[in-house]
Amino acid sequence: MNNIETWIDSIFKNTIPDEVVAIAFNLYEEENNHWSIEMIGSSSFDAEDSDWACDEIFDTRDHMLSWTQDAAWEEILQEAVEKIQRYTEAGTYAEQMKSYSGIGVGFVDGDLIIIHQEIN
Repeated sequence: MNNIETWIDSIFKNTIPDEVVAIAFNLYEEENNHWSIEMIGSSSFDAEDSDWACDEIFDTRDHMLSWTQDAAWEEILQEAVEKIQRYTEAGTYAEQMKSYSGIGVGFVDGDLIIIHQEIN
């Protein structure tokens, strides 16, 4: 996951549909210590109901970031949260990311951790 910043940059260099109001980073645990992450764009956001991430209108499934790391899923989740939080603070496209109603991180079959939420 060392090059997550470069991967996020590559996504934002391309056009993300204007209809996207929130983004989520979905983690996947595969076999033999293989992990991957995708970014989805959602047409809705609800901090109280993580099903907002199911309203996908954009995804990077054809451009996922994959890596091998000997770690438990909890460690992978924590590392992803920390790196994406750092990106929202100082990454190339941090301001664009923070313009979304919400940003979540989590395993695709688990709960989302909201790392940024637009305050009205």
